[in-house]
Amino acid sequence: MSGMTLRAVITDWGGVLTAPLQDAISVWLTADEIDVASYRETMRAWFGGAYAGTHAMSAFSGGNLIHALEDGTLPAEEFERLLAAELRTVDGGPVSPDGLLSRMFAAFHPIETMYEALHAAKAGGLATALLSNSWGNAYPRELWSGLFDTVVISGEVGMRKPGREIFRHTVEVLDLRPEDCVFIDDIAENIRTATDLGMTGVLHTTPEDTRAQLSDLLRLPL
Repeated sequence: MSGMTLRAVITDWGGVLTAPLQDAISVWLTADEIDVASYRETMRAWFGGAYAGTHAMSAFSGGNLIHALEDGTLPAEEFERLLAAELRTVDGGPVSPDGLLSRMFAAFHPIETMYEALHAAKAGGLATALLSNSWGNAYPRELWSGLFDTVVISGEVGMRKPGREIFRHTVEVLDLRPEDCVFIDDIAENIRTATDLGMTGVLHTTPEDTRAQLSDLLRLPL
């Protein structure tokens, strides 16, 4: 696809505009003295089911817990309670559910070079949008002022990635076609949905690689 045809950049937040998810989680596991095996076992089932179409039902009767958290049908406080019940500390003790998600993502620091690239794309005349699956995050919206033409948060619109509907919704808000857009995410399944709809996908691994790919696609120095 020629870079001249692209008119918008749509980006994920966590893991793209922030430190990698696993880095943030590692900080939290250490700080809260969480038993790593209990965390990995739980999240392997819940997160894997969220993207592989299986059902991590646990105590929630509505389906996959992560689906429900991300689309807003399961309150964050209830997810925290259910997750805490599956975890234990390194000495076998209970994990407090209060503020669990805030503690999990406390190390989600912004990646300035990615913000710089988006500002450069916007200055170059492209539309910009943020498309994020929310886990009840306290988003740094002060960093988004003047940057994004639209912000689509899964729990606020009742849809989630990798469902096609939330991608279509984002593109429609921008008044563009999927073919006009490049989409950045660190989860391959989300990229697959975007490209199936006609978008140009960039699977984020490092800020340096993503910036280089965007610069080439957009024909802009980023």
